[in-house]
Amino acid sequence: MWSLLRPIRALLGSVALLLLGNGLINTLLTLRGADEGFSTTLIGLIMSGYFVGFICGTWISGRLIRRMGHIRTFAFCAGLCASSALLHLIFINPWVWLALRVLYGLSFITLMTVIESWLNSQAASHQRGRVFAIYMVVNLGSLAIAQQILRLDSPEGFLLFALTSILICWALLPITMTRRAQPVIADRPKSSLKALLSFAPLAVAASAMSGLAMGAFWTLTPVYARSVGFDVAGVGVVMSCAILGGALLQIPIGRFSDKHDRPRVMTYVVILAALAAAAMPFAPNQSALLGLYFLWGGLSFSIYPIAVAQLIDQLSPDEIVSGSADMLVVQGAGSAVAPILAGAIMHGVGDQGLPLYIAAVLALLAVYAIYRRRRVSTLVSGDTAHFEPMTPTSSQALEMMYDDVQKDLFADPSFYEEHERQRIVEMAGKA
Repeated sequence: MWSLLRPIRALLGSVALLLLGNGLINTLLTLRGADEGFSTTLIGLIMSGYFVGFICGTWISGRLIRRMGHIRTFAFCAGLCASSALLHLIFINPWVWLALRVLYGLSFITLMTVIESWLNSQAASHQRGRVFAIYMVVNLGSLAIAQQILRLDSPEGFLLFALTSILICWALLPITMTRRAQPVIADRPKSSLKALLSFAPLAVAASAMSGLAMGAFWTLTPVYARSVGFDVAGVGVVMSCAILGGALLQIPIGRFSDKHDRPRVMTYVVILAALAAAAMPFAPNQSALLGLYFLWGGLSFSIYPIAVAQLIDQLSPDEIVSGSADMLVVQGAGSAVAPILAGAIMHGVGDQGLPLYIAAVLALLAVYAIYRRRRVSTLVSGDTAHFEPMTPTSSQALEMMYDDVQKDLFADPSFYEEHERQRIVEMAGKA
């Protein structure tokens, strides 16, 4: 294990510090915005800016890294993220905050692209699956721990914003001290979204609807938790419960989907997640609500990786990275719209509108999944893919995940023949 971790320990250290800062600022800004008297509609609009920047960054980050190099790009974007955290205190204005969120999202996804492309280059081909698993443990663990930093001070104070800036600045230290050669970043895969919609609409829909649900969770759950009686520390516990549920339940759910009909498993997962969200307004006490968030997190965090795995089931090897990258953009687009929709609903019907909105989104996805399963047969191109637990991240991590799949799972030349044969049969059926 040490031989695996030694080349990447500096990168994992930077990841942990970055995600501690990112997990803290995302929750902190929602709480501070509510304390400043911003409406839920306005808070949703502000927080959607992060996802808008995230989507823009998926297109810009590669060009920036090729122009400036990994270390200088990392330092440049870390400076933007750290300073934007403090600028929220200097300019307490919703429109300034919106602009800062867009800038922060663009810079943050570039930071993650730097780290993930470096991890991709440092890990040997046969080790990339284990490296990605370790990376996801650090990712989700840091996000969960970040919520507990809220205990240190009130959102109305200076300390938590300063800690966010400090954590992001500290993330510079392991990266800038490394003596390892910088990798060459590949071009972003060409988009194939139109093709994906033609033969994998359920996977694309699940990615979009997952974004519509998860974007609302990340941005407005702190407001909801405060409204039902949790203090600031309790808000951190609510967020951590959902994240830990996602971390602990993704793997058993995903492995189950590997061994059974994946669209059927997705349907059951989505239905249960919708029921868990719908039950939240009726939770008899805070402990029951925490249990529901743990269960909901485990189910909802699994939807996007199941959708990606289902997509991989239907792709040829040379389409995997580009198709997965398009799924990332679709999920990000859903996440960008979600806070605006959910915030408007909460403003109109009350804070309980958040879990009801999430339940409605997931129920719509469940209805569509049932329709697809009953009316349309899903084509699987050769062997099914293996589920990998994940959170939406850069396309560089997707390359790290699926390099071994491309080399091993699809190494048999007969796979290509079978894949093309099924495509021809599908086209003939449509004709």
